[in-house]
Amino acid sequence: MMSTPITRDDLQDFKMELLRDIKQLLKQQKSARIKKYLRSSEVMDYLQISPGTLQNLRLNGTLPYIKIGRIIYYDPGEVQKVMEKNRILNLGL
Repeated sequence: MMSTPITRDDLQDFKMELLRDIKQLLKQQKSARIKKYLRSSEVMDYLQISPGTLQNLRLNGTLPYIKIGRIIYYDPGEVQKVMEKNRILNLGL
């Protein structure tokens, strides 16, 4: 088995490649983060619905929420569950 000596340039190239990979992973992690709770305006923008529709979703129990004072918060995971639960597949293409 033959060994190949590692040069300073090899180590420098490895270092730069490793730093690039770490930066890319950190960038992906930042963009993948989701807020812990969403406000009503954010949910309305995301679902493209009116305030009245959002209120109906709350009142009929479709969309769980948390109310602290006068501010209503929604769990992003619950919003996503409602979207998936009401998904309609059109297989008759």
